[in-house]
Amino acid sequence: MVIVMNDRATDKDVELVTGNLTRMGLGVHVSRGAERVIIGVIGDVRKVSPEIVESYPGVERAVRILEPYKLASRKVRSTPTVVDCCGVQVGGREVVLIAGPCSVENLSMTLETARAARSGGAAMLRGGAFKPRSSPYSFQGLGLEGLEILAQARGETDLPVVTEVMAPEQVEIVAAHADMLQIGARNMQNFNLLQEVGRQRKPVMLKRGMMASVDEWLQAAEYVLAYGNMQVVLCERGIRTFETQTRFTLDLSAVPVVKKLTHLPVIVDPCHGTGKRDLVAPMAMAAVAAGADGIIIEAHPDPETALSDGPQSLRLEQISGLSASLSHIAAAIGRCMHPALPQGSLSRPQACPKPAQMVAPTQDSGVRGC
Repeated sequence: MVIVMNDRATDKDVELVTGNLTRMGLGVHVSRGAERVIIGVIGDVRKVSPEIVESYPGVERAVRILEPYKLASRKVRSTPTVVDCCGVQVGGREVVLIAGPCSVENLSMTLETARAARSGGAAMLRGGAFKPRSSPYSFQGLGLEGLEILAQARGETDLPVVTEVMAPEQVEIVAAHADMLQIGARNMQNFNLLQEVGRQRKPVMLKRGMMASVDEWLQAAEYVLAYGNMQVVLCERGIRTFETQTRFTLDLSAVPVVKKLTHLPVIVDPCHGTGKRDLVAPMAMAAVAAGADGIIIEAHPDPETALSDGPQSLRLEQISGLSASLSHIAAAIGRCMHPALPQGSLSRPQACPKPAQMVAPTQDSGVRGC
């Protein structure tokens, strides 16, 4: 159920509604917009009468939500969520480019890639310290050493870091080194992990499972939201179909579909979605044209020797060309590329604040002088 307060509602009116619902054993989430307060009700709402709720002072209307995802639904919040990661805003007018190696292999390679990512137009750095691989004999990542290398790369380039966390027991240590926690496709329905990152207050990138429907994807996001973390970015990375010419089938139709269903930002991974370097740029441009809020790509100084995903990794000199192409597409639809943050803005290892609650953006939230 969603309860919309009118524009004259006071804090006391909101407390009356939330207090009554809490005493009924229901969970509540309060979202404060520029003009109105919206209360999301979680739990068995069959015992709650919309008519009675609408009789409370300050309540404009109460609406039951039939979708299994409540907090992620557009019915809870009509304005887009803008997720802030150390000053990089995902979901506003600016399109975010995230670039870096698939796996953190060593310090020199990671630093070289991070420098190229920044100079090429990326606003964030990606890199895997823990790598889920199909084969147990493939490179599994450097673990804690990889996290420390990513922290060094952030310290030099001032690019916020996004890296994958694979298990609930890893969340605390990964959150201590990274600025955004990535849930990979193979872990999209690892519900214990989703609950644990939900208890964190750092942004979460949730990749779509390779066999997941859009509804299943949004229900996975609901786990994170329901545990209190409202900073979720969805990532389309391709699904399995009968097609063999590409590694996966990049479902770009999911971008406008999800935008219609949820207020959460959506980015696209054209590297995993295609598996082929020469397809990354055209699919990235198509993703921006379809309305994606960001693109995440893999890059490597020497893809032929990469320990993972070399065939789909861009060469470092290709990053700037991709960024320029994306700028043209973004401009054509009234958007622009998110610039890298000023040097010196991420001088501390724990640069990201931990917001206590989601705050609804104002109409121009995320627009920084495009």
